[in-house]
Amino acid sequence: MGSARRQTVNFDGRDWLDRRSSGVLLHPTSLPGPFGVGDLGPEAYRFADFLARAGQSWWQMLPVSPPGGGNSPYDSPSSFAGSWLLISLEELARVGWVDRLWLNHPRSLASAERALYADAIAFRMPVLRQAYSRFQEKAPGRERERFRAFVRGNADWLSDYALYVSVKQSFGGLPWTQWPKPLRTRQRASLREARRALANEIGYHEFLQYQFDRQWSMLRAYCHERGIRLLGDIPMFVKHDGADTWANQRLFNLDGAGQPRVTAGVPPDYFSRSGQLWGNPVYRWKALKRIGYAWWIAKLRRALQRFDVVRLDHFIGFHRVWQVPAGAKTAKKGRFVGVPGADFLAHAGRALGGLPFLAEDLGIVTPQVHALRDRFRLPGMRVLAFAFDSRTSDHQPHRYPRRTVVYTGTHDNDTMVGWLSARSPEKNAGAARALREAQARALRYAGGDGKEAHWALIRLALMSVADLAVTPLQDMLGLGSEGRMNIPGTPSGNWEWRVRSDQLSASLAERMAQLCADYERVPVSTSRPGRRKQRSEG
Repeated sequence: MGSARRQTVNFDGRDWLDRRSSGVLLHPTSLPGPFGVGDLGPEAYRFADFLARAGQSWWQMLPVSPPGGGNSPYDSPSSFAGSWLLISLEELARVGWVDRLWLNHPRSLASAERALYADAIAFRMPVLRQAYSRFQEKAPGRERERFRAFVRGNADWLSDYALYVSVKQSFGGLPWTQWPKPLRTRQRASLREARRALANEIGYHEFLQYQFDRQWSMLRAYCHERGIRLLGDIPMFVKHDGADTWANQRLFNLDGAGQPRVTAGVPPDYFSRSGQLWGNPVYRWKALKRIGYAWWIAKLRRALQRFDVVRLDHFIGFHRVWQVPAGAKTAKKGRFVGVPGADFLAHAGRALGGLPFLAEDLGIVTPQVHALRDRFRLPGMRVLAFAFDSRTSDHQPHRYPRRTVVYTGTHDNDTMVGWLSARSPEKNAGAARALREAQARALRYAGGDGKEAHWALIRLALMSVADLAVTPLQDMLGLGSEGRMNIPGTPSGNWEWRVRSDQLSASLAERMAQLCADYERVPVSTSRPGRRKQRSEG
């Protein structure tokens, strides 16, 4: 891979903001690659090398569970499973479960500058089926035992997930609320019969999770060898038509038919004047408390098996939740309902041996949310995209506490270049004036001559007192709105941005590394370049 290699990270997560550092936000689907979407293959390792050359200590990703509606990683059918779409076909070929001839792909997949989810799924599915068949036929005894051990070790979630996916597929994709009542209500005899009838299909989905887990572990080890920690993301809520809800119906506010009585969202805010109507079922926190929050803690533990630190999306939801009546057209007519967040976090801290988490404390934040965050010493977030609006003064760098993480923008924001060049609709003169004033203030605050303003803002984040500064790769590249990852409240066209291999240049890495050195964010130790380690087992 030809990269600057550093000593392996020794990191237990107990005080993860242990020094000044910086990182880059890039979801794996945004990586280059020949099969329509980025994955855990060679380009992921090249990106880890790029991060090392750029003086970075963190690779932040979005949730890596199977994507849901609109290809959203925040709408997954499972909080525990890995996305089979991220499995590297090239790695499967290397270990012998895929014939390289099967990987002859349409040129359109390789040349796509946007993620082509439908085409990528259509190409990958038969290849993965072939890989499972070959594994069944030719896997040596040692590898079969590794697979069985993985299935046993993850039975608490994998058993229900593989069954859910298999049953759903057998019913042509019907949501679980439309399955026959014995399956919908999880009667034991019906579950046993489904497991028997669908045994091969269940095995296939277990195999996909085994391969994801194996490939993920390899990539994580490679990152650690280069001093790169992984920062993940865990959604607050789960998908209604998903394995989590079906397998744990008593933990959600559902009616007798399994339908949500209320759904989660957020009231009108910076991102949407009508609020955001997410549609996720709401937890029954009293039921969770009776079992010691076991399901939620298992969800966190699974995330920490993949990541060194995890961002708790919508941290406000541990204090209170905006509940909207089922069937509502917008999120305006909801109400806040309290959540026993302090009790939960105390239980989680004891069970996990610490709380290596980042609180996504954005939105309508109250003093109680800040108090909850600070009580458990969870760092919060600051976003430069919000810093120059007079209503969001806490995001101005001169107001930062040290124990915080600053971003130029998040996956929900426009890029810095896109925001600086944006114009409000002419019919709203007040909004247009406020935007112009915020843009002008940003340029004054960051300094410079206005050229390469994105670098001035990146420099502003790096020079701040915040212990960690994270930059979306799109901002490093100086992309406009074409590089935006997500527009909240829009059902399609999101999560599609991809970087080209040639954009990850040595000069870009060197420029970022120099800035990190200037502001004392470079990793502590380095060693000589090294090659990616290979493993022969499958």
